[in-house]
Amino acid sequence: MSVLHALVSLTAAGLRRRWAVGLGGAVLAAALLPAAHAADAHPKVRLTTSMGDIVLELYPDKAPKTVANFLQYVKDKHYDGTVFHRVISNFMVQGGGFDTAFKEKNTRAPVPHEGQAALERGGPRNTVGTVAMARTNDPQSATAQFFINVKDNPFLDPTIIPPGDPVPRFEYGGRVYENTPRANLIGAAQLYGYTVFGKVVAGMGVVNKIKETPTGSGGPFPTDVPQTPVTILKATLEK
Repeated sequence: MSVLHALVSLTAAGLRRRWAVGLGGAVLAAALLPAAHAADAHPKVRLTTSMGDIVLELYPDKAPKTVANFLQYVKDKHYDGTVFHRVISNFMVQGGGFDTAFKEKNTRAPVPHEGQAALERGGPRNTVGTVAMARTNDPQSATAQFFINVKDNPFLDPTIIPPGDPVPRFEYGGRVYENTPRANLIGAAQLYGYTVFGKVVAGMGVVNKIKETPTGSGGPFPTDVPQTPVTILKATLEK
């Protein structure tokens, strides 16, 4: 059995509702920050929501293109008036793509996936309170949508590919693979996971209130939509 057949697909039901858009890697994170924040290694974004404020700390040193992408959307006021359209109390809360009428907002080109590189730089995993980009089954499809983990979700973590070609030893899903051609692993979408680019540093109590809000159908979605809309009134870069 080839490694591609043996690898187990991630739960794509996970994060399949249209998601996030990037800069295609052309813009550096520093170029998007006001001069007053150029020296701030960890910029902070305040999400003022209808249930209270959430402050996100971002990590451009771990996922520079992803952070630049997110900050550009903040600068463009893309998130203002969007809703958390997908809430699963034992998983995550997801937003940033739809307005209160469930109209999907226009986005830029997708941001390059940085999940594996971010982990190699010491970035966080998908643990409680971390913020990651949502996407479709295509690892390179993240645009504007994001999610906040409300439990540890290790199955969403990227998998770092060891050096070598063939890779002498590779572990995934509880199995060990030996002498695997590197191209097989680099091309395996299952290994990309979801790029974590920040975490909640204030307002986790608000996130917990959001995760407990009753859900059902709404707009084009049959499940997991808050029955009382949870709106991001505005997203602002902290001064």
